[in-house]
Amino acid sequence: MGEDSTMAQRLDASFLEEMTVLKRARSKRVSSWDRTGANFDAVTVPGGDTFTLADIKSAGCIRHVYFTTNHMDSFYMRTVILRMYWDDEKTPSVEVPLGDLFGLGFCQPRYFGSLLVTVCPGGVGTGPNGALIGLNLYFPMPFSKRALITLENDSDGVFSACWYHIDYEEWDSAPDDSARFHAQWRRENPTTPTDPPNEFNLTGKDNYVILEAEGWGNYVGMFLNVDNICGGWYGEGDDMIFIDGDTWPPSLHGTGSEEVFGGGACPATEYATPYTGYHLISSKDYAGKQSMYRFHVADPVRFEKRIRVTIEHGTGNDLGNDYSSTAFWYQREPHAAFPSLPPRMERIPRCDEGLRQIYEKEMQAVSVVSELLRRFKSARDFVEAVPKEEWGRVGQLGATLKTQTEAKDYEAALKTVAELSDAYQALRKKMEQSLREP
Repeated sequence: MGEDSTMAQRLDASFLEEMTVLKRARSKRVSSWDRTGANFDAVTVPGGDTFTLADIKSAGCIRHVYFTTNHMDSFYMRTVILRMYWDDEKTPSVEVPLGDLFGLGFCQPRYFGSLLVTVCPGGVGTGPNGALIGLNLYFPMPFSKRALITLENDSDGVFSACWYHIDYEEWDSAPDDSARFHAQWRRENPTTPTDPPNEFNLTGKDNYVILEAEGWGNYVGMFLNVDNICGGWYGEGDDMIFIDGDTWPPSLHGTGSEEVFGGGACPATEYATPYTGYHLISSKDYAGKQSMYRFHVADPVRFEKRIRVTIEHGTGNDLGNDYSSTAFWYQREPHAAFPSLPPRMERIPRCDEGLRQIYEKEMQAVSVVSELLRRFKSARDFVEAVPKEEWGRVGQLGATLKTQTEAKDYEAALKTVAELSDAYQALRKKMEQSLREP
């Protein structure tokens, strides 16, 4: 009875029972609270800088990560990179653009609730780039002696405000069998259609690759984003998961992408459930941008040596669309090397060439603010020193630029960007003068 009974209890246990169990653990939080006691509770990160969100030197487990953010960069959800390191490892176990970690693969707000990730609306000035909304992550993240979490602002613009909580338990020691949390981002833009079309896919070699990992672990889910360039129903692609040296067929072979994400045939209506969802569907005819998720909470995919998680891009890989994904898994260290992240301009979502040119010029203009911010002791000092009339002029031009780009009036927008650049240079001159004054 002993061993069998223990296993039966483990299989029957509900995660809700965690609230009833008493443990020798200390609940703690690292956050952006204002150390002066005032209400300036966010951190500010100049363009090109990396900020340490948390450096916890003990054993423990992160239980919840929360962000509310605002940025000068329209595509900051792809240009800001979150990294997590466990137990003094040299390379991160988590390396993902900020938005993609929370299912916002196209740098726009998308509200949904699932068991492991939720995105919640805010009530003040929510921006089209996902600014000022609530981002929540509930994956448990154990560590034995250290947890280091950093935020890289890989942008010319200032990360103007980042409010955050990292809730964790401090332990005397971590269980020997606790695996480490991992997350990895990939993109193929566009996928390469097979030529000639592969009517019978019996290898999976041309599939889009979501994850390749080595070691002993559990694959626990993904976000997948598809920018449907080709048009029509894009999702008739089987998922294929190869485990521990599978050749053919793979250990897990699906029947189409809608089945992976729990939907009926060809989903054209958004939905979000605890484990599966299509939380972004741009149009009923499947054109444009789509985002979806699958979490393997009750059914983790086990591997002992290696795993390769893939999905077809169309029937037999016959479509060339923009695919990106974030994979989540747990494993014993060490982990295999991650693919290098593409440069930031290769990470941003697809957009009109006119908008892309305006974005690059706008980032050149706003880089002035990052340069100035570094010369102040704190973001509060910087804000208090900004000449209000110059800042007002910048704000007006920014609002005009937003209206013009949304209307795709790129000729007018280019003129506004030039005016915006002049306004930032005027701001620089006034602030440099004030910095020289005693």
